[in-house]
Formats: sequence, C-alpha cells, structure tokens
Amino acid sequence: MAEADGELVGCAVAERPSPEHLRVSVLAVRTDLRRQGMGLGLLDELSRLVSELPGPTPLLSAVVEASDMPVSGLLLKSGFIGTRVMHTSRNPGGICIHYQHKNRVEYIDPDTRHLVPLSAQAQLIESLAPHDQAVTALVSLKGEPALEITRFERDDPATLQSGEAAAGIAFSGSILAAITFLLGFAFTSTRFPDDVRLLLIGATFSTVLSLIIYASASGELARIRSNTFGKIMKYGNVLSEYGGVLPFLISLPVTYAEASGDPRTTMILAALLSVSIAWYERSEFSIAHRFRTSWVETSLMVFTAASPLIGAAVVAAKATSWPWTVALACALSARTWLYIFRRGPEAGTAGRRHWQIRE
Repeated sequence: MAEADGELVGCAVAERPSPEHLRVSVLAVRTDLRRQGMGLGLLDELSRLVSELPGPTPLLSAVVEASDMPVSGLLLKSGFIGTRVMHTSRNPGGICIHYQHKNRVEYIDPDTRHLVPLSAQAQLIESLAPHDQAVTALVSLKGEPALEITRFERDDPATLQSGEAAAGIAFSGSILAAITFLLGFAFTSTRFPDDVRLLLIGATFSTVLSLIIYASASGELARIRSNTFGKIMKYGNVLSEYGGVLPFLISLPVTYAEASGDPRTTMILAALLSVSIAWYERSEFSIAHRFRTSWVETSLMVFTAASPLIGAAVVAAKATSWPWTVALACALSARTWLYIFRRGPEAGTAGRRHWQIRE
C-alpha cells in the first residue's frame, strides 16, 4: 500500500493460486497522484517482497488488456516482459497480454527487434507465438501505441549450473591451498598468536565444508535433481567467503607483522587491505550485495572491513589479541547465519535492467 498524509492513495495486490505462482490482480493509484512514480514504486516493492519469500522464488505475473497502455507501461518499466497473447479479454474481439517479472538477467538479440502497432492484433499474436519472443517496451509509432518485440537468447541451464559448480570447486580449492600454506607458517612460528592460529583452523574447516557443498551441487545436477541447486550454491558461496576468504585476508597483516617485525609497513598494509575490503563489500561483486541489508548487517560489514587494521594494531603493539579474534569470529559467524538462514535466494540484479544486449 502507498500512503500520503495518512491516507491510502495506492495499492498493489497479488493472489497466490499455487506456491510457485503469484498473479498481480490489482494495481491502483489515486487519479490525481498518477504519473508520479507511485505505481512503479508499488510494483518494485511487490517484486522485492516476492523475492524474499522463503523457498524458491515464485513466478510473479499479470494479465492485462492489450488496450490498457498505462498498466502495460508500468509493468514493462518494472522489469516485466510480455510473453504471450491470451484470448481471455472481456471485450469483444479484444486480447490480453501475459506479463511476467524477470528475476535474473537474460540477453537479447539486438538484430531481431521489431515494432508492432497495437492495432495489428493478428501480427502481435504471430510475433509472440515463438517461445523466445517477448514484449520489452511500449513506444509510439506514427502517433499510435506500438509494442517492441524482442528475441531472447536461449541459455542452457544445465551447462551454466555445471560451470558455476566447477568454478566454485576450483575457487574454494585455491583458497584452501592458500590457507593451508599460511596455517603451516603459523605453526612453524613460535611468535604467532594462538588465537589467529585458531581463526585459520576455522577458515580451513569452513573452506573444506564449502568444497563438500559444491560437490553436493554437482551431485544435484547429475543425479539427485531435487531442484535445490540455487540453495546449495548459496550455502557454498556464503561459507567460502565469510568462513574462508575473509579470515584468510584479514590474517595477512598479522602474518606480515610476525614475519617482518616492522610496525610501520604492517599498518600501511593493514590500512590498504581494510580499504580494499570496504570497497569490495560495497561493490556488486560481493556476496552481501546479493541480499537485502539491514543496519545490523551494515555494522557487521564495517567491523569486518576495519578488522585488518585493528588486528595489525593489536599485534604491532604486542597487546592481547584474543578479544579482537573473538569479535571477528562472532561477526563473520553472524553474517554467515544471516545470509544462510535469514535471507532468501541470492539476487544480484538490483539496480540493473533485467535484460541486456550481449557485448
């Protein structure tokens, strides 16, 4: 619902006929407040709520009269595409268009787009007959409304998922080798803090666990086929990053401090590493970017980025480092728990168009 000055001025309603499908049944904005982005905001909020539902993300769709241009325009701007013509119109001789929201980025063939006037119903039906053709935009052609029809490239999900699982296994294997090397140095050095050794042992365990999970994802593709590949990969990605990569990187300044004994260069290295982690956490490449973030997670993110600097300062000052290690382990464990058990599937398309031209 949308409110202004305490009054209800707009709403979007979706019914759920099955666990795998939601249908937008009502989209309304008060007449004097239209064309101000309120309807678009309602649809965006609805799609966000749908993406956070537990379990596999259901399909969000809408069926709109082809002649209802305002609603069609809102749906297309909000990431929906028109996939087929439906002969369910209540108007004699009218047709409806089935729109569905795109949850992931897909690529279009830019050389196959064409425009169909809305009045040319026979041509519109023919254009949307192939399964890879869809309505992606509402335009004006010679003063009358027209629809842009675009052909989407067809991906092979099995090949893409197999490649993702293989990449996860290779990445976690490389991180495990690096952590094992650093752990070996930690055990050979008599000055290395015991708490940091324990942190690296925990990182080794978490990375091995992520490898097992990635291997399970491969089994899901090859034999099990219970349609949980995305959930399995989410577990592996979160454990690999917050249990393996970040503890390994944060431990590097401590290792350098023990190896060099130079507090000045240690603090410079730690500061550069903290800035790099902070940039990564805010970038679209991080795991955190794929989930909704609250103020608690933002606080944990800030502490994680500052941890190399704090840890290096503690070791350089030859102070007790146990409190820092415990705080870091708790912060990373809390983020792991939040992303695995309190957030829905990964969704890295925020702020992007839901279809792109392949470069």
